[in-house]
Amino acid sequence: MTSAIVVHNHFDRAWPWSADHFHHLWKVQGPVFFERMEHGDDRTLGMVLAESQSAAPATIERLACLSVQAGRTCIESLPALCEATFQGRGVPSAEDRAHLEEKGVILYNQTSEGFWAQSVAECALALTLCALRRIPQLHHEIINSISPWDYSPPSGVGTPGGRGAQYCDDPSFTHGTLAGKRVRVAGAGNIGSRYAHFASTLGADVTMYDPFATEQAFHRSGARREHYLERLVEDAEIFAPTIPLTDSTRGVITADHIDALPKGCLVVWITRAGVCDMEAVRRRVLADELSLAADVWDVEPLPLEDPLMGRHNVVHTPHIAGRTADANRAWSQALVDQFKPVR
Repeated sequence: MTSAIVVHNHFDRAWPWSADHFHHLWKVQGPVFFERMEHGDDRTLGMVLAESQSAAPATIERLACLSVQAGRTCIESLPALCEATFQGRGVPSAEDRAHLEEKGVILYNQTSEGFWAQSVAECALALTLCALRRIPQLHHEIINSISPWDYSPPSGVGTPGGRGAQYCDDPSFTHGTLAGKRVRVAGAGNIGSRYAHFASTLGADVTMYDPFATEQAFHRSGARREHYLERLVEDAEIFAPTIPLTDSTRGVITADHIDALPKGCLVVWITRAGVCDMEAVRRRVLADELSLAADVWDVEPLPLEDPLMGRHNVVHTPHIAGRTADANRAWSQALVDQFKPVR
């Protein structure tokens, strides 16, 4: 079986590890024509194949076309094509896709966003642990001063719940170990269920809300099921809204839900901030009523003068949770797995 992968530089901008991994997975199965187009190259798929010295368009049976223009003429130049995936920019029109399917070509698409779920969920766990122990704040302090190494309480007088030997967490907010904490997760999808599982494994008391999830999602994650969002938030020490952002879920975590969170609760923003009433979150964080660990924001990039930046009760990263090299490879694997086995 002859396979072809044609990838444009524009695709590499979004998924810099995926095309090469796709190539790696296919080349162990048989010969693969692989072409990477440079920035500014506006050739169509058909032109790339026709101009290549090593491609044989008439023999290509499997195709991965990644952000390369592919119209009817390109399609007609591949008479042996049996299976294909078109991803990114320049995918065939609905009419051309229908034409391919009429010819018996099987078209594959990504079936979910599970390919980045592990990376996002692990980042959520990392942000949670960093917020509980103030790790980013302490790192910033110790590269500028040796004073953080002095754990003496003010005036040298010990006070219950105050600063002391190696203790410098902020008792105004949820702190210490994840074990034993009441973790409340809204959304039992690919990301939320993994995060719930991590927290449960580390000893947290985890409850999860999702009216659309099956019972299996709750069993696998080790979380109890809560049927009402109002009850989910009322005793949360850590609250993680992991609901995907759609037109129907925008603002589903209302100001009333945010205001119902107990004082000191840690909010973990890891999917899309827009599922929450963002003004309510900001109001309570800036009033020192909640702490926040976030990879996603209501405004991106977050302006340097934004009052959430650099606060003692905020841990932040610049929307990096999902795009690890591992997630890139999983993106490719999820597509390659849909193609028929090579005999």
